[in-house]
Amino acid sequence: MKLPRRKFLHLAAGAAAVSGIPGIASAEAYPARPVHIIVPVAPGGALDIIARLMAQRLSERFGQPFVIDNRPGAGTNIGVEAGVHAAPDGYTLLLIPASVTTNATLYKNLNFNFIRDAAPIAMISSLPLVMEVNNAVPAKTVTEFIAYAKANPGKISMASGGSGSASHIGGEFFKMKTGIDMVHVPYRGGAPALADLIGGQVQVMFSPLPESLGAIKAGQVRALAVTSLTRSDALPDVPTVAEVLPGFEASTWQGIGAPKSIPGDIVERLNKEINAALADPQVKKRLVEMGSVPMPMSSADFEKLIVDETEKWGKVIRAANIKLEAS
Repeated sequence: MKLPRRKFLHLAAGAAAVSGIPGIASAEAYPARPVHIIVPVAPGGALDIIARLMAQRLSERFGQPFVIDNRPGAGTNIGVEAGVHAAPDGYTLLLIPASVTTNATLYKNLNFNFIRDAAPIAMISSLPLVMEVNNAVPAKTVTEFIAYAKANPGKISMASGGSGSASHIGGEFFKMKTGIDMVHVPYRGGAPALADLIGGQVQVMFSPLPESLGAIKAGQVRALAVTSLTRSDALPDVPTVAEVLPGFEASTWQGIGAPKSIPGDIVERLNKEINAALADPQVKKRLVEMGSVPMPMSSADFEKLIVDETEKWGKVIRAANIKLEAS
């Protein structure tokens, strides 16, 4: 049957309007143009390297460029805010840093609520911290270090990459679990903190593994334990803190997310492709070389992890009374 021209145009206009609704537009081939991934740190660090590794694999699997957009600043909050407030169409994604779970408590005046405003899509990998001491410290194990610290209360300096950093909060968690007293010495980043640990100006540090792996392998510092629940393939002979303190875990991690109202079918497809990339032997090998552990999971499980970690680290921050001047 041939439709009258006026009715045909009316139906065509209606179809065009429906296709503009976010949840329905996603039924079209995605992605139809380049996708930007906001990375809330400067180029060159572990987070940036992992983001670029994943962007390359997604570009190959989707046939469209996945472009890295570095937006560092304010403890990752500048980039995270831009990511959660972007258009929810799947063309602006966010490299989610673990800092979202601590910044929710550390910063009092954020212009976003991550759990409310973001849609976690897929976790990429987990990076354990490594508990390391300078070579002059007599302790060779976690148990020996706890005994050494209790015999020298307030005399041991604990370096970190800055107040509120993963190395700081991980160290405070260790203090809480063991009841030891150490003096926190914040630095402007992990590199100067590690330099002073090597030089003997400070005694202990809980460093993200990629930052210290070279120094450990060169014998410049002594690794006592990693803070993941299982041993790291990068340091298979180094035990976990959990082997002494059951359940102790203080890893940092990263994943991919988007604004909250991104269409669900785009989330599902991205989750599937990211998990497939993590199963690729070359990707797994590159992550392990960095001291990272691939962590494929569903978007729902990733969301639950973020909620649970936000609660966990909020308790540690409040108990240790960690404050930031810029909060």
